[in-house]
Amino acid sequence: MSVNQQDLDPDSTTDVEVVTDTEEELIKECEEIWKDMEECQNKLSLTGTETLTNSNAQLSLLIMQVKCLTAELSQWHKETPEITPLTEDVLITLGTEEFQKLRHDLEMVLSTIQSKNEKLKEDLEREQQWLDEQQQIMESLNALYSELKNQFVTFSETRIFSELKTKMLNIKAFKEKLLSALGEFLEDHFPLPDGNVKKKKKNIQESTKQLITLHEILEILINRLFDVPHDPYVKISDSFWPPYIELLLRNGIALRHPEDPTRLRLEAFHQ
Repeated sequence: MSVNQQDLDPDSTTDVEVVTDTEEELIKECEEIWKDMEECQNKLSLTGTETLTNSNAQLSLLIMQVKCLTAELSQWHKETPEITPLTEDVLITLGTEEFQKLRHDLEMVLSTIQSKNEKLKEDLEREQQWLDEQQQIMESLNALYSELKNQFVTFSETRIFSELKTKMLNIKAFKEKLLSALGEFLEDHFPLPDGNVKKKKKNIQESTKQLITLHEILEILINRLFDVPHDPYVKISDSFWPPYIELLLRNGIALRHPEDPTRLRLEAFHQ
């Protein structure tokens, strides 16, 4: 132990030398500041009664610095640095304290990292669960989409076609029924003129053989109206019996062409 103390004594002497050097530096700094104060005072004495604001401000700052440095110097004189003997026991104690402090800090860091890892693990499990749920929902939606797509294809290709076909057949049947009823009504109430009627001339009787019924005239007008809507007029031929034409015109069922009275069209009741 005595050998160790002798080896450590030079270190203690170096600490004393450092304190001495610091005191000397403070003294030199104070002397320089004092010289600056003397120069400022000489300048003020030379200026006489003139006052300079900047000089006064600098002087006050220098005085405050001198006071602070003086107080610090006196404090250094009062205090004596405590030099800890750097023995083996002291070094072991200091090392132990440092290691304990480092260990404590590392334990705190380890605890923080572990808590963060636990939190990240919980977040990962929660996100994984959410991902699994989303995948299940996606699979269900895909299956539902495939099912609906198949149903839609079947619905579009078969059901709609059959429904349209059924509607067309119903419309055709209804049309035929209406035409049949209309034909029966017209045959009963608007028959063709009889060729054996008295006071009929021979040529009139022969012409009656070529006349068409009112039902046929209406059918011609209807077909022309729907087949050629831009030109629905029909030429009045000899087969059209004039009383039928007059009947249709008087009742507003047919209209003559405004420029050609020999042409006739059906009134567009559907528009």
